[in-house]
Amino acid sequence: MPLLKFESMLKTDSVYFFDSIEFEQIIHYYIDSAKISLAKKAIKLGLTQHPKSVLLKLLQAELMIFDGETESASSLLKELQAIEPTNDEIYVQQAAIYSKSDNHKKAINLLKIALTYTDDEADILSMIGMEYLYLDDFNEARLNFAKCLEVDFEDYSSLYNIIYCFDMQNKHNEAIDYLDNYINKDPYSEVAWHQLGRQYFIVENYKEALRAFDFAVLIDEFFVGAYLEKAKTLEQLNNFEEAIDNYKITIELDDPTSFVFLRIGECYENLNKSTQAIQFYKKAVHEDPLLDKGWIAITNLNIKEKKYRKALFHINKALEIDEQNSKYWRKYAEICLNIDLFEEAENAFKQCLLLQDFDLTIWLGLSDVLCYLGEYDDALKYLLKSKSYFKNFAEIEYRLSGLCFKFKNDIKGKNYLTSALFINFEEQIILKELFPEVYKMKKVKNIINSFKKTSQ
Repeated sequence: MPLLKFESMLKTDSVYFFDSIEFEQIIHYYIDSAKISLAKKAIKLGLTQHPKSVLLKLLQAELMIFDGETESASSLLKELQAIEPTNDEIYVQQAAIYSKSDNHKKAINLLKIALTYTDDEADILSMIGMEYLYLDDFNEARLNFAKCLEVDFEDYSSLYNIIYCFDMQNKHNEAIDYLDNYINKDPYSEVAWHQLGRQYFIVENYKEALRAFDFAVLIDEFFVGAYLEKAKTLEQLNNFEEAIDNYKITIELDDPTSFVFLRIGECYENLNKSTQAIQFYKKAVHEDPLLDKGWIAITNLNIKEKKYRKALFHINKALEIDEQNSKYWRKYAEICLNIDLFEEAENAFKQCLLLQDFDLTIWLGLSDVLCYLGEYDDALKYLLKSKSYFKNFAEIEYRLSGLCFKFKNDIKGKNYLTSALFINFEEQIILKELFPEVYKMKKVKNIINSFKKTSQ
């Protein structure tokens, strides 16, 4: 075997003769194995023995391009083009240089020249298609990948690329029509059925998606991707038991993944089987301890079952993974409020604001916690800030009114209360619950009663 002979030569410092084809095989092996230094040694020795070999010089140019030596590669390719102007590989390599420098139109022109000389049209057409993808010209890309299928109908890589082009243009119905036509020619293509199912899933036609995935797994009972998509579709149809069965098939056919365990857990949760749900959520985080979604799923189930201490443990796991996620801090605050950890809840709400989460619930939650802690000045400060984001919201006005009356600033208190009553009279219960001592004040009762009479 040429490779063994070559490696034996390297070890013994001997020099053996190889013909140019053998050198080409050796070099291709090293390139494919990412052993570039050995590929270069083989090229150097090959050109010593066969200095006029165009094949070896083309491989040399390929490695030059790989190393970023584009000027040297370009000069070498021009020399080779003068020798063999009909060699398609020369134009392919020249196209690669232009592609690396983002001149994709020039690369396409060179590949079109290569197409006139090649015996492997599908390969060149695929390269042209990829260049059009770099230009975001999905129509031309799709047309070239479609030509690949005309040459080789089972070129599934090109089929995937065609559907990718449809996806990027949001032409899902056109993708469905294309796949239908493809399946009419090859009804036993599990890949086409799988892609058809994906398109139906995107347009939310779940029954047709399920039918397509059923055909895919019927043709290939070991098609893991199709079972996964089928399970996701069954979830959308609220058929959680069967979805679980299909997820479990993927575990039997392939290594289990945290994603599958998580999906099974959610299916069990939808079936109100919390024990099994927790089991699979724990399997998910065991498989991938950095899966924050897994920790959050366990947290939510803990909250649902009012197991707040456990929920606190698990939300902390999620925050260790992603402390920049304001949703996690919201969840942390919710848990802390349920177990009277008000200072921790205050910190969580402030973290949300630092993360630019300016939802109304954050401002209100923070001001309520500060009031509970007796930090009324800070509560007032944050409520006033919230008004720059939420104008004329009764929830804010009632709170501001309560605080102003508490600070004996009756004029502002009256103004905020009148504004709140005007926005939503029924929500005065906010004042009653948060500031009961203010609500009982005679002057406050008079304002409310007076407003009620004038508004009737």
